[in-house]
Amino acid sequence: MDIYNDEPLSPGGRFFVQPATLQIINCILGLEHPLGFDAVQTVISDSIMINHPRFSSLLVTDTHGREYWRKTKVDINRHIIVHPDTLSAVSGDNCTDEEVVNGYVADLTVNHPLTTDKPLWEVHLLLAHNCLVMRMHHALGDGVSLMSLMLNMFRKLDEPDQKLTVEQTSPTRRRINLGRVDNIINVLKIIWFSLIYAMEFIMRGLWVKDRKTAVRGGEGVELWPRKLVTAKFSFEDMKMVKSKLANVTINDVLFGVISFGLSKYLHNRSSGSLQEGVQITGVTLVNLRPSPGLQDIKELMKKNAGTPMWGNKLGVMLLPIYYHINESNPLHYLKRAKIMMDKKKLSMEAFLSHQIGCFVMKFFGAKFASLHNYRVLCNTSFTISNVMGPREEITFAGIPVTYFRTTSSSLPHAITMHMLSYAGKADMQILVAKDLIPDPEKLAKCFEDALLEMKEFAIKIC
Repeated sequence: MDIYNDEPLSPGGRFFVQPATLQIINCILGLEHPLGFDAVQTVISDSIMINHPRFSSLLVTDTHGREYWRKTKVDINRHIIVHPDTLSAVSGDNCTDEEVVNGYVADLTVNHPLTTDKPLWEVHLLLAHNCLVMRMHHALGDGVSLMSLMLNMFRKLDEPDQKLTVEQTSPTRRRINLGRVDNIINVLKIIWFSLIYAMEFIMRGLWVKDRKTAVRGGEGVELWPRKLVTAKFSFEDMKMVKSKLANVTINDVLFGVISFGLSKYLHNRSSGSLQEGVQITGVTLVNLRPSPGLQDIKELMKKNAGTPMWGNKLGVMLLPIYYHINESNPLHYLKRAKIMMDKKKLSMEAFLSHQIGCFVMKFFGAKFASLHNYRVLCNTSFTISNVMGPREEITFAGIPVTYFRTTSSSLPHAITMHMLSYAGKADMQILVAKDLIPDPEKLAKCFEDALLEMKEFAIKIC
């Protein structure tokens, strides 16, 4: 091994190459017209991705088990996999293109790792279904990094020669004036919530676990067969609900919808036998960069204090929701979600979970750190993420993009949810262990109905 040219993986990168926490991100693009091999090859060749240090390096391991990036020459042809014919349907002959594509991606999440004899990314072309699936190993970067890179390959629909521009958001900082009593109390809250949530994160990896319900997975469930469905939301509907409570964010609305929708689904599955108020805990990854949202790729590659902002700058946050079914006001789910999210935002839970992970990895090794996080997943019930996509309609190789979705490799959770917004729509991919959740279409409908009921109630109180 050439130790002078090989670059060690970051702690985040090492975490995502461990067998227990190995993750691949699958981005799904629906296209208005079929897309050919040559067109994809041209787009990739002309993009900055081909020369990006992570996308042009092999993952290698030395004799001591340490992982490194080794620069290599990229053969684009090896990274593009073409399926020219109609794919076989998973659940019958009368499936739509969406169902066939979801079935194909669901199979990828369990049975198809990326090989290490080439850089860790692939593009799958499903010609008969007007679809492109881009697979990227999570060790290459987090959602913000990878999405910011992908935007460089798109063009505006109304201005085909123009690349997408990323709106820069100002860094978020807590402003605390210790000369005021209320701000002193605020500091005490930060310390208290941070300690409580950090301890909970540690204990979740040891013995604290959710009660067994119809939606909870566990150890080994990541190997079970998967099914993928799509819940479709209107961004305008989410903004309408958001406007009915002060200082509510889209993430608050999403979490209120998850709380309401899961309560609906569990009520149907348990025939009303589940105890009111049962806690169902979710896990989410939080961007730790100073500026939230998508970033300009050039800014991500710049070094800040000697370290580039590209990569996996993530912390873990636990998100508890509670089973409630006897609610006359659907907005109560949103109010509870906001109260919980406000406490989480006030704390340093995500930062501390990141630091705990780095500490464990440094002194006990990547395998032990990975095992702790695996246990956290085994002892909780679902994963949720929300990534902001392009706000305007886009094209890929000159062809309009009709939908833009994402999902990841299977986890010990029986439910993994990834929402990605695009051009006024917000599609949430719901990946389930189908032996535990045989009817994910009903689960998706519960989420969609939850948002619509919140919207209808919000309109009534106008």
